Amino acid sequence: MLTVLPIRYVADVDACRRFYEGLGLTYRADASVPVWAHLDAAAGGVGIHDAAVSKGRSPGTVELGFSTDERLDDVSAHLTAHGYEHTLVDEDFGRSIRVTDPDGVVLQIQEIDPETVRRSQSRL
Repeated sequence: MLTVLPIRYVADVDACRRFYEGLGLTYRADASVPVWAHLDAAAGGVGIHDAAVSKGRSPGTVELGFSTDERLDDVSAHLTAHGYEHTLVDEDFGRSIRVTDPDGVVLQIQEIDPETVRRSQSRL
């Protein structure tokens, strides 16, 4: 199942995490590190990412993403079966699929591995 997970690139992860918690989202410490805060809502979530370590995204940038609890290889097979061109990418947090919508917007489908996130964080 895919969960909508827009990613906010920010200058201050803690300040933004507190802001979104104040709106009623729930902080997931188990899926977060100092440069990434994962927050859940009743119908989706939001990721808050430190722009300084985001490989070129500036504060205020928003990326449409989805997280999945399915194996990314299965998601990839589904996309292939439906004729969607896509790319599997090894990320600092695990793996993702990049697929482009009809307007040219690149979407990200993430398979987030908390242990990989922690190892990546320790290298920063």
